[in-house]
Amino acid sequence: MIDRDRILSRDVTATQIPSGDKTLLAAGTRITISQTLGGTYTVATDFGLFRIDAKDGDAIGEQIVDHSVKASTLADGAPDPQAVWDQLRLVFDPEIPVNIVDLGLVYSMDVVKADTGHKVNVAMTLTAPGCGMGPAIAEDAKTKILLVPGVADADVRITWEPAWNQSMISEEGKMKLGLI
Repeated sequence: MIDRDRILSRDVTATQIPSGDKTLLAAGTRITISQTLGGTYTVATDFGLFRIDAKDGDAIGEQIVDHSVKASTLADGAPDPQAVWDQLRLVFDPEIPVNIVDLGLVYSMDVVKADTGHKVNVAMTLTAPGCGMGPAIAEDAKTKILLVPGVADADVRITWEPAWNQSMISEEGKMKLGLI
């Protein structure tokens, strides 16, 4: 746990954990930063946990970091698939300190030619069907994919087949979680 106490310097729209609801946190709210992964901040307040986007880092005294992707497109203008995977590795469940790829939550990623350019389709799951953060995690993945040069559109779909289990976690993810 990072445990850095701060005061919000301005109003911020944050995502409530685990419901995924958008909530306005008012300037002057006392927060404690508990996780800073993938360009987002998980913070605790007196009334719950929230995720604050990187673009609002200044409101909690953090420096805003440029998350643009330093990748080029392929010869046909398609996005580099490795750059898409790299972006997906910047997506975290705000309660788990392992990215969604190493957690084994991403089942597939395809780049297809579309009328407007190239579209990335991702099928992913969550660690539990009742996770209210699913739509917020999927939106975070989509937002990060759209930063990849050559991507015109992205669709991140949550699926429950096959059911996720801990054996799907990568070796690196298991090490971070202390499972090996």
